[in-house]
Amino acid sequence: MGKATLVEVDLKKSERIVSALEGQGVSVAAALWVVFPEYEDWRFVLASKELDNLDLRDAYLKINRITEEAGITVWESPTIHLMKTTDPFIRALRKLFGKTASVAGMRLGGQTWGDRFIEDAYAYKIA
Repeated sequence: MGKATLVEVDLKKSERIVSALEGQGVSVAAALWVVFPEYEDWRFVLASKELDNLDLRDAYLKINRITEEAGITVWESPTIHLMKTTDPFIRALRKLFGKTASVAGMRLGGQTWGDRFIEDAYAYKIA
């Protein structure tokens, strides 16, 4: 089975999610759409230092609460793949692109970042 196509609706949802999180004081260090080989479909990867200190369950609950308050229901939300800012994948991206003015729309697939190979990726924010 081939991967689904990433469409403008998905991109707009991710933009709304990042805006909602940052509006509630959760500074997003990385936000990008990624196809990891083990999943074979698009995942919206998020990393934030404010979420690093929470256990995974509490971090997802916080994201869900903030997005629901912003009018994004759990049914509208894409599959979010939360990663710590200390993860080698996120660190490699931030090391290379962290000072770049804008990464929005960059395609980063077909290569290894940190310890993860990604088939395809569409960057939204890397800070």
